[in-house]
Amino acid sequence: MRGEFRDQGGLFSYVDPESRIPADHPLRQVRTLVRAVLKDLSGSFSRLYSHEGRPSIPPEQLLSALLLQVLYGIRSERLLMEQLDYNLLFRWFVGLSPDDRVWDATSFTKNRERLQQGEVFDKFMAKLLQQPEVKRCCRTSTSRSTAR
Repeated sequence: MRGEFRDQGGLFSYVDPESRIPADHPLRQVRTLVRAVLKDLSGSFSRLYSHEGRPSIPPEQLLSALLLQVLYGIRSERLLMEQLDYNLLFRWFVGLSPDDRVWDATSFTKNRERLQQGEVFDKFMAKLLQQPEVKRCCRTSTSRSTAR
């Protein structure tokens, strides 16, 4: 039986992003590792931000988004924001709900520069690469490429 074509879904949707990401998706393990590293860096984040003024992009989300940019080869922050706007997998990884607004690319860049000046991105990557699971993964991929 032919299904009925509907040009758009309903106005409201109750989608749980967690249920839409396959249990064996590689980003699940990466996300767990990233969350552990970000928790360790919480003190470093606090020292970079004032307790007054407008809230910025949470550094945890910013670093997660930058990691996606690297992993998926997204060539600009504007394209990254576009992907975050409609890609449910990326929203889930970064910690945005389906209804959250995505940041302006200019604001994202300005906030990224703050983390670069505070050398937080370097600390983040160093801690992430020191995780035993990441080291194992890197050793495995290195041994495969050397065997060729």
